[in-house]
Parts: sequence; structure tokens; C-alpha cells
Amino acid sequence: MTTSDFRRHAQAHVHGSPVDSDDPRVPLYLPEFAADPHRVYSDLRARYGSLAPVELAPGVPATLVIGYNTALRVLNDPDRFPADPRVWQKDIPAECPILPLLEWRPMASRCAGQEFVRYRQAITASMDEVDLYAIHTVVENIAGPLINSFCQDGHAELIQQYVFPLAFQVINYLLGCPPEIGQQVAAGTAALLEGVDAEAGSRMLGEALMNLVLLKRESPSSDITSVLLQHPVELTEDEVSHHVSQVYGTGIEFELNLIVNTLLLILTDERFGGSVLGGNLTSRDALDEVLFNDPPLANLLITYPRMPILLDDVWLPAHQPVVISMAACNNDPAIRTTELTGNRAHLAWGLGPHACPAQSLAYMVAEGAIDQLLDALPEMRADFPGGEPVWRPGPFHRSLAGLPVTFPPGAPLPGYMDASERPAVRA
Repeated sequence: MTTSDFRRHAQAHVHGSPVDSDDPRVPLYLPEFAADPHRVYSDLRARYGSLAPVELAPGVPATLVIGYNTALRVLNDPDRFPADPRVWQKDIPAECPILPLLEWRPMASRCAGQEFVRYRQAITASMDEVDLYAIHTVVENIAGPLINSFCQDGHAELIQQYVFPLAFQVINYLLGCPPEIGQQVAAGTAALLEGVDAEAGSRMLGEALMNLVLLKRESPSSDITSVLLQHPVELTEDEVSHHVSQVYGTGIEFELNLIVNTLLLILTDERFGGSVLGGNLTSRDALDEVLFNDPPLANLLITYPRMPILLDDVWLPAHQPVVISMAACNNDPAIRTTELTGNRAHLAWGLGPHACPAQSLAYMVAEGAIDQLLDALPEMRADFPGGEPVWRPGPFHRSLAGLPVTFPPGAPLPGYMDASERPAVRA
């Protein structure tokens, strides 16, 4: 080691154990962060550069990657930055609120090495089997009855009345989930989210997912669950149930936030509102703007270094989360461009071996949902009680608490039965 190398190592920051560092950690779980994350990212970049010390939950330290080029280095180096959290979670108390989201599960996003390859092959193959040409009709047939359930009222809360049920029903369709099991999944998920009886909700959800897997074992079809069961890597039924759970969790959370954040942009930003509704820009253009500025999963793609690593003059400790901030990296002044129309060089889908395998599908569902709504109710306006949107707190997502709108009451769309009379998923 040369003298200059020694000095460089000696001057490096430490973003690891609080014992080794006096750097104040920025909590990403507070409402103040959710209210204005871009200001926080800007402040962190000015103070720390590309890597910033943060807390994901009280007492849970991590390093947030906010430099685009640094993120590329991490994402393209899975050997030194694996996604396996098993060593990390040994020291995390069971009551930690983010443990259920981050703990190890038998699926590609939580594994490394040959485990990752095996799971990735199966989930990618299942996504490749989705008939993208049919998705437009699927979304239309789900969206129509939902729109009809409120189009005559003159007002709606779009998350509860439109976007969430649409995303949930689309996922049911993709997984081949019949209505009765879909209702079990919905009830278990609601109990988990509301926290009233989370343990019972978790048990109900697990039973519902396994019931779906067993059903598809006996009666396979051309859906994601069946393809996972039939894949040559021979996933166990438990492994398939975890992959199905991930499709529900990530699919609904990502898709819901993508649609809602894009609708917010269209309804509140004159650059997009008039242009999209007037035909100059498409909903795809608005989606790409959101994927740059407010990606649905803003801080994710979490890795856990196998050993202490020096990166950008910062010592990263072994087995402590290194979290890629897609939102901050996309807005890094080093790479940021003012022209976003048609520009898809963002990190919202991830990059490298852990890149999202369902990008085309997610785009098509979001476009269809947005276009159906805007075509039916073109004069819709946002109507927040306090005049400004409220964002759900949390370190990982960029998610509105609600999207209330008003519009001139319209006639029901022809050709659709009432939403309450439709099954949750088409056969």
C-alpha cells in the first residue's frame, strides 16, 4: 500500500456501526421524509456525496446510495453485494416493523449464487408466459365495472375505488386465482396492513396462497402459478407459495403506486394534464416521468456486503443494508437531463441480475388503467381536503395516502355489469 493509499483509507468515512461513527443518521420512516424526500436527498448529497447514513427503522442502520454511477457499481457486482439478508437479520429483533418485508425468503430477490439462479429462472419463465396481447382486454374488462360503480357520483377516492381493486384483480388473473381464494388473500392482506390481528392475517394469507398452489398442482393452466410449479428447476410447493406472495406484494404495491403517482402528475401538472388529455403526450410519457422522479418503490434493491468494503471513500460494514435509492439516483445532477420524454434510462426497474422481469407487463397494465379512466372521465380533477397530497410514511415506497377526485357525473360505460356482480377474476 502506498502512502497516498494509506491516507485515502484513513480519511474514509464509516457508515457502519454507531460505535465507529458519529454521523447523524437520517430516519427514512418519518412523515417528514415522506412529505419531501427530494429535499432530503439533496441535503444528503450536499453533505455526504454518493453514500449517506440513514435509518430504515428505529435502531436499524443502513447506507443509502444516492449517486447514480455508484448504484451501477453496486448493482452490477452481486458477488461483493449479494441480496441475501440472513446474516443481517440474526441481530434484528422480531418486533422490528421492516423485518417481515426484508427477511430471507426462498426467492430470487432474497438470494445469491446458485439459489438466485434457480429462483430467477423460474420467475422469469413464468413472466415470459404471460400473454401480453390479452392484458389490454383483461384490464379493460376489470376497469369498466369499477368506473361504472362511481362515474355517476361526481366524486371518488381513486385508490380504494379504482386502482387497488384493479391491481388486485389483475394479479388474481395473472396467478390464476379463483374468486374464493382471492377473497381469502384480500382478507389476510387487509388484516396484515391494518395491524388489528396481524398474526391471524398472516396465517390466513399463508393458507390462501398454499391453497392456490395446491389447486394449480391438481388443475394447472397457463398462469404464473402453474408455470412456476411446472418449471424444470422443480420448485417445492412452499417455494412456489413464496413466489406467489411476492407477485401479490410487489405487483400490487408497485403497480398501485405507479398508476396513482402518474394520475397525480396528469391531474396536477399542466405540462402533462393538458398534453395527455389533449393527445400531445401519451400516458406512457407520464409514466416515464414518474419512474424518473417518484418511482413507486423509491428506495429498495437492498444488498448486504459479505465483508467490509471501501466504496467512494466510505467504509461499508459487512452484512449491513446498502440500499439503492432509485429516486435519488435518477435525480443525481451528474446524470440528470431536463428532457425526460421517451427517456427510460432510470433505475426504477432495477438493473443487473435483479432487474424486474415484468417491466412490459407493468407498463401495459398501468397504461390501460390510466387510459380507461381518462377516456371515461376526461374532466376529472384532484380534490385534496387540505389542498395538497398526503404521502404514506415509510422508507421504501413513494405512495399517496389517498387520491380524491371530482368530475361531472357521467353515464355508465355500456357493456359492463355492475362491479359487485362480477367475479374477482375471469376464467
